[in-house]
Amino acid sequence: MKKNIIAGFAAILLLASCNKDEKILSTLSDYNNSMEAKGYHFGDKLNLPKEVTDNAESITVSFGDKETTDLTVDPKFFTLGDNAVTFNIKTKGGETLNQDATINVFAKSPEKNIAYQIVAEYPHDPKNFVQGFQIEGNTIYESDGQNGSSQILKYTLGTTTPLASTKQAQEDFSEGSTIVGDKVYQLTWQSKKGYIYDKSSLKLLKEFAYPNVLGEGWGLTYDGKNLIASDGSKLLYFLNPNDPSKLIKYIAVAGSSQAYDQLNELEYHNGFIYANVWQKPIILKINPENGEVVGKFDFTEIAKQNTKGSDDVLNGITFKGDNMLVTGKNWSKIYEVAINE
Repeated sequence: MKKNIIAGFAAILLLASCNKDEKILSTLSDYNNSMEAKGYHFGDKLNLPKEVTDNAESITVSFGDKETTDLTVDPKFFTLGDNAVTFNIKTKGGETLNQDATINVFAKSPEKNIAYQIVAEYPHDPKNFVQGFQIEGNTIYESDGQNGSSQILKYTLGTTTPLASTKQAQEDFSEGSTIVGDKVYQLTWQSKKGYIYDKSSLKLLKEFAYPNVLGEGWGLTYDGKNLIASDGSKLLYFLNPNDPSKLIKYIAVAGSSQAYDQLNELEYHNGFIYANVWQKPIILKINPENGEVVGKFDFTEIAKQNTKGSDDVLNGITFKGDNMLVTGKNWSKIYEVAINE
């Protein structure tokens, strides 16, 4: 009889312990769900509910191969945008509880809506499915996509007749491109490789493999030191131009209330990265130091005049002095806009 009483008491304690553990996890889940939409900023504390902290001997947060006991949103640990983490709680009762969560980190300052005025229009060959777009002097260098018709070409602004061009292989889908000194670098979408050309003749010099972290090739630009590539995610990858297979670092991109992915055609100008958002008439101005979106251009009205389907979208950014040139896939025009900041 005594044994039965002891066993019954132990069962009650076990049930109470299980119920307490469930309450801890339930409370933590409610907190994380409420904060997922609201988000955090760098420097914020993770103010976990008392139900969690009062019953925890220790709490750690793991993210990838990193783990920390510091419940502060630290840029050394978190990136802007969504961070898939796991909370690891060792309870005072000796249990170990784990719960997955998403911690969204946003920029502290709202993105500025940047005004502009159209000051000139130039012809653009509507056959060109623009993937990369830059100007040097009065010469446009353009990467033209689509399997079977991909190419790199250059022409004088104001005309559509190529001065030089080089075709890609049938299986290649050309993507972003950029100028580095006397060379032009070009990405491919899913071939996991890029090409380097002589800028004058567009003769192919060599090819390079992507670093493993780069899933696909989307946009490409050059900041005077590193290549900067996008792959359709929220990340921008900094690559060594002398060895583009080598990753230097990466940053994640977010504004004050959302992370931005689908980052496509890129341009670097006066200390900022400009990126269009795939299939949206939006160009972002990004701080390359931390990935914060500091400004946004809305080209809805220009896009309406040129977009008839789902593919002929805004996709082309370069700078002619301090003015921006923009165009799109299969557009018949290039627009020069003066920026009012």
